[in-house]
Amino acid sequence: MSKKRPLELEDIYEELKKRGLLDLSVEITDIETYNKFQSEFFDKVKDIFTKPLPLEIQSNLKRIVKLASLKPGEIILDVGAGTGVLIPYFLPYKPKKIIACDLSPKMLANLKTKFPQVETYLMDVKDLPLPDNSINVAFLNAVWPNIGDKPAALKTLKKILKPHGRMIISHPEGKEFVDKLSQAMPFPLDPLPNKISLKRLLKKYGFILQIYIDEPKLYFVLAYTEDNN
Repeated sequence: MSKKRPLELEDIYEELKKRGLLDLSVEITDIETYNKFQSEFFDKVKDIFTKPLPLEIQSNLKRIVKLASLKPGEIILDVGAGTGVLIPYFLPYKPKKIIACDLSPKMLANLKTKFPQVETYLMDVKDLPLPDNSINVAFLNAVWPNIGDKPAALKTLKKILKPHGRMIISHPEGKEFVDKLSQAMPFPLDPLPNKISLKRLLKKYGFILQIYIDEPKLYFVLAYTEDNN
C-alpha cells in the first residue's frame, strides 16, 4: 500500500486479502467469543487504520461531529474509538473530558499514544464502569454493526448518559459500505437500521430519535435520552 496517499477502501480490501484475514472462519457461540475474535482481528489490522483517511471521509467525520451540537465543557464518550479518528474533531469544541472504549488493546494503545489526555477503557460498552448520569454525549461511529449485544449496550448508555444526553450512531461511509463489508468480514456484522426499526428499538430502551440521515455516503442518527424530552 502506498504511504504517500490516503488509504482508500480498495486498499483495505486488498490488504486484508493479502494477509488472509478475509477467509477466516469462526463459530460465534456467545458475546464473549464474538468480542474476543473482534479484539484479536482488529489488533492484527491496527496499522491499516493508522493510514491517512480519504478527504471525503474526513469531511464526513467533521460533519458527524458538527451535527452532534457539541458544547464547551461537555464530557464525550467515544464507543469503539479504535485509533481515535474522531478525537481531532472533538477538540475544537473544548470538551471537559473525552472517554474512549474499544475491544482492541493495540488500537487503544495507539489512541492513548496520540491523545494521552483521553481516558480509555479496554472493554465492551455494555461493561463500562462509569457513574450514572455522567456523560453528555456518546458517539457510536462505525461501530453499531459490530456491537454484539445491542440491548445491553443501550441499557448501559441510557444509564450513564445525563438527562437529555445525546447518543450518536453514525458511519462516514453509509449503509451500502457496511452491507458490502459484511459479506467479506470473517465475523458477522449487522446492517445499519432503517428509521422505523431504529426508532422502535431506541424507544424501548429510553431514547427518542431526533435526527435520522441516510445518504449514500453518510449515516447519522441523533437520539436523546427520554428524560426531559
